[in-house]
Amino acid sequence: MSVFSAALPPHGGPDAAGVPLHDFSTNSNACGPCPEALRAVQQADATCYPDPAYTALRESLGAFHGVAPERIVLAGSASEFIHRITALAAQQGVRAVALPAHCYGDYPQAAQARGLALLRPPDAGSAGLQWACEPGSPQGLADPALGRWAQAVAGVDPAVPPVLRVLDCAYAPLRLDGAAWPGPSATSAPCWQLWTPNKALGLTGVRAAYAVAPPGSGAQVRALAALAPSWPVGAHGVAMLQAWVQPDVQRWRAASLVTLAAWKQRQLALCERLGWAVQGGSLANYFCALPPRGMQERDGAHLRAAGIKLRECTSFGLPGWVRLGVRSPAAQQALEMAWRARAPSAEKKDV
Repeated sequence: MSVFSAALPPHGGPDAAGVPLHDFSTNSNACGPCPEALRAVQQADATCYPDPAYTALRESLGAFHGVAPERIVLAGSASEFIHRITALAAQQGVRAVALPAHCYGDYPQAAQARGLALLRPPDAGSAGLQWACEPGSPQGLADPALGRWAQAVAGVDPAVPPVLRVLDCAYAPLRLDGAAWPGPSATSAPCWQLWTPNKALGLTGVRAAYAVAPPGSGAQVRALAALAPSWPVGAHGVAMLQAWVQPDVQRWRAASLVTLAAWKQRQLALCERLGWAVQGGSLANYFCALPPRGMQERDGAHLRAAGIKLRECTSFGLPGWVRLGVRSPAAQQALEMAWRARAPSAEKKDV
């Protein structure tokens, strides 16, 4: 492992060995890529700079969410926005960041890079920057922070500096529980909403995201713009985000959820056949499972050699568990065959 890769937070997806043939380690929509969105990206004019103000794109995204374009902040990716808004929080005097019990590694990485303390429930309420993810990763569960936010806002003290709250909506478009599409009122507490459509569209290689600012946050919007590099989103990212708001693309997304729900049930049944304990309650196209005796390093190496990658959850604070993105029946069959093909000694240890 290089010094550079060792410094990076763990991620799913391709690694030094290349693109896995059957990649359960990412939560990207396995029905993707969305044909209309892919076509838009392929036809993007990469010979020109985008409009540096992203005027048309912000108007489209604002209309999609029912807010003024001035409340849309473009970002190079969700990770870029996480680092930028954390930098803003530090600039404004925040000293601690509240995190979900288990969460995406860029939240703590961005905070630690700026010397901010990390707080988790039940001590998170005093932090000046607070994160929630709905549904959360890696478990796909509802985030209890939203309820705490609503209670905190109801009893807000005008003498206390305002809290910066960010709701990560990365997986909201991939909810499989039949919930209505979340809009600007996804939580009753004013908060930023961070959207990354590339997962729902099956185009995670296209790096582009945006945030919807809460009402009355014009000063923070301007401060974030001042912290951003020029053209944070390139031509291909602009094309993907413009496609995201189109009715045909949203119809494709909705139809894909039906397929993913059926595949998820097959995958849950596969885990049961393999003797893996499954954590229930996941609302999304992924869930956590615990192989017998936990995921061992030799298991991960064997599966990776067979073209299969799982997301081991030690970095999430769940050692031995794996997060599995829902994949096609063919990929599930490959996982079952590879798992059962482990050395007999490994099987005996798991009994």
